[in-house]
Amino acid sequence: MESVRLRLDVSYDGADFSGWAAQPARRTVAGVLAEAFERLVGAGTPLGLTVAGRTDAGVHATGQVCHVDLQADAWADLEGSLLRRLAALMPPDARVRAITPVPASFDARFSATFRRYEYRVADTPWGPEPLRRHDTLGWVRPLDLDRLNAAAAGLVGEHDYAAYCKRKEHATTVRAITRLDWRRDPDGVCVATVQADAFCQSMVRSLVGAMLTVGDGRREPSWPRTLLTLRERSSEVTVAPAHGLTLVAVGYPEEAEYAFRAEATRRLRA
Repeated sequence: MESVRLRLDVSYDGADFSGWAAQPARRTVAGVLAEAFERLVGAGTPLGLTVAGRTDAGVHATGQVCHVDLQADAWADLEGSLLRRLAALMPPDARVRAITPVPASFDARFSATFRRYEYRVADTPWGPEPLRRHDTLGWVRPLDLDRLNAAAAGLVGEHDYAAYCKRKEHATTVRAITRLDWRRDPDGVCVATVQADAFCQSMVRSLVGAMLTVGDGRREPSWPRTLLTLRERSSEVTVAPAHGLTLVAVGYPEEAEYAFRAEATRRLRA
């Protein structure tokens, strides 16, 4: 039967989720989203739910993207009300913000050209503001922005980030970071922005953990780059806590390039 592919733009507070991916007896973002859809289109209906980036437990998102395939007749019935109905069925810590019909060649995961994350760190003596405690790490030592950016500059480019990754069998740890920098927002919070074609598991939090030891003066700015010579995870790198990390954007090419990009990504990941 003919189906319609839908792009969903999703945001969530990851504090009470065991990550994105569905897991038995655990509350996950994919789980609550699939449950909401099944209440609308019937339990057991195949959705083909595919996400751009499977965030870990405790990680948040303001710019997550996924896709589902609905039967054409179901979409015809729901088109004018699906966003509102999902808002009524989803829990308050997860929202579908936009629903867009896309060509069947669109793949939320493989068509993506980049993922962009931000990591928030408060180095004030009193710690994070109470209303931001779920998405901001408190750091007890003062951070030097110049040292943070010097460390970040050495990590940009295409490298083997094995020292910063949880290696998976038969998977590459080579990635291309196109942006990595730090800023201090008006509220005094230090924010790292990191963008790449894709990331290994725990890679962003490992990079942040390494750079924080530079920012507070315990390591030299050149140190994080020296780890890129390693071909296995470094025991010297501490993984920063999950709650400071937010997926803020996923990029895609023009519509005509969806299939080409997806095919190229699959070849690269293989």
